[in-house]
Amino acid sequence: MKLKPFLLAAIASLVPLSASVAQTPTIDYSQGLYKTAAPDWSKITWDTLPPVQQPGFLKIPKNLISVFGYDPSRSWIAGQKVDSVVMLGDADDAFKMSALSLKAIDTVALPTTGTTTKPTLKDFGLIQWQTPKTLVKAMPELSNLSLSEVPLIAELFSKNGGGGGTISQSIASNPQVANLTLDKIDLSKYSLDSIPGLDKTQLGKFKAWQQAYVNQIPKLSQVPFDKMPQPISSGIDVVGIASVVLGTAEKGDARAGNDYFVSGSVVRGDRTEEVACPPSIECSYLEMGDFAGSQGGLYGKRWASGSSQLVLGGYGFLAAVNGGKEPTGRLVYGSGFKVALTGVNESKGTADFGLFFRICARPPFQQKTCTPYFIGPVPWLPVSENDLVIVGTGR
Repeated sequence: MKLKPFLLAAIASLVPLSASVAQTPTIDYSQGLYKTAAPDWSKITWDTLPPVQQPGFLKIPKNLISVFGYDPSRSWIAGQKVDSVVMLGDADDAFKMSALSLKAIDTVALPTTGTTTKPTLKDFGLIQWQTPKTLVKAMPELSNLSLSEVPLIAELFSKNGGGGGTISQSIASNPQVANLTLDKIDLSKYSLDSIPGLDKTQLGKFKAWQQAYVNQIPKLSQVPFDKMPQPISSGIDVVGIASVVLGTAEKGDARAGNDYFVSGSVVRGDRTEEVACPPSIECSYLEMGDFAGSQGGLYGKRWASGSSQLVLGGYGFLAAVNGGKEPTGRLVYGSGFKVALTGVNESKGTADFGLFFRICARPPFQQKTCTPYFIGPVPWLPVSENDLVIVGTGR
């Protein structure tokens, strides 16, 4: 299927990050004489990630919305929190959030400070586009309940021609109301437990669950990444040493091919494919050492700056987004986000990093399709010369 260009959010003007990442929880990690501040994934949640630094948007053509089964279109502004930009479908392969239920989320979510009001059905975002029919499909146990046992559905039927008996009987006798979305009712009037069994139902059972933002699911933003159904990779299975950072005066060198680099594109299968800087083009980079010395696999390898180099990214329908480009970088912690070098300070011997997110969809009976990693940057943990660098396996 050939697509017209439908997203034009640019990252080519990416600048080094100045936003502080001081609040990102870390743990001290060392190997031999070398150390670094590694992310503490038991305390890092969607809520604790720093905000996105650049605006962007995605507009999906109507013909593709019907293919996907939901609409992944969205826009965001600089300074917006990540949990209000990322939808469940974008990162489900990385974290399997669709396997969570509200009850399971409540069990592992970190406590929040201050007083919080009890969430209502309005706070459970994906309820708004459910219908009595899709709700019963997600929760078959509702079908034999009487209307009076689920006041929300009773109100919808009573305001639109009525129903009677069990919910399944009402759906059969009034199919028009059965296909009305629940947002026709004031959802803020109803507590989460007003629908029996709602808290035990997996998110992935609901229609178009993929288009709910992370922050539209109560307490999901407070779940640590290491407590996801598919926990995040720590990345520390592959670690190098930050030998030297080299600034924007550096240029790509034809003699330094792809095998000189650890940074590059993310390709189908969600793996990093190393890409060299083009000859004579600006190429600031971090050069690494290896614990095994010159015989080590990371010795002399370069992590190029995403501020210098954009590479091809994405696959399937959505690969055309953002001109098909993403900042060069690496899947350090799995496919949930890409880590890019965003700037170096040669005089201070420091390297700044940022996280980039993407939009993914899995059309029925088709392969997953993803945009390049272009949503960002989200400021990440910097590295100094002679620190450890968490490289990960690239998957």
